[in-house]
This record gives sequence, structure tokens and C-alpha cells, in this order.
Amino acid sequence: MSISVDGFAELVLEKAINLGVAKTKNEAIRMGLISFNKEYGLVKDIEMEMVARKLEKEQEKAKNNKTKFIPLDKALAKYK
Repeated sequence: MSISVDGFAELVLEKAINLGVAKTKNEAIRMGLISFNKEYGLVKDIEMEMVARKLEKEQEKAKNNKTKFIPLDKALAKYK
């Protein structure tokens, strides 16, 4: 993904780098997104959201490839 910033946003990013708050503009933007989430509570349980998103992608990939997931008990059966 690429974004372009100018004006105030560019100034903030440059200040963050010059003051050593962030090493790069990308890092400063990531830090800003984390702060944004903390302030507004958009994603409550980050880890669960990421796991759910990964599972959705894997299920979609399996559906497109016409493969099926095996049940958890079968997957773990040989390790009991």
C-alpha cells in the first residue's frame, strides 16, 4: 500500500523522525495507527481479530482449491 502525505501530515512525520520518535515515515504511521486504535478502541482484542482474519483467508483459500479442513480431533488423534 502506498499513501501520499503533504502539509501538516508531512510536517508531523518529519518531526517524528527528526526527534527520534520513529526511524522512518512508515514506522511513524504505524505508531500513529496504534495510538488511533488506543484512543477509539476500534479493535478490542487484536490477537483474536488477527487469528479470525487468518482463519477466514485460509477457509477462502481452501474453498477456492476445493479442499476441506479436517476436524480438530482427527488432526490431533495421532498425538494422543
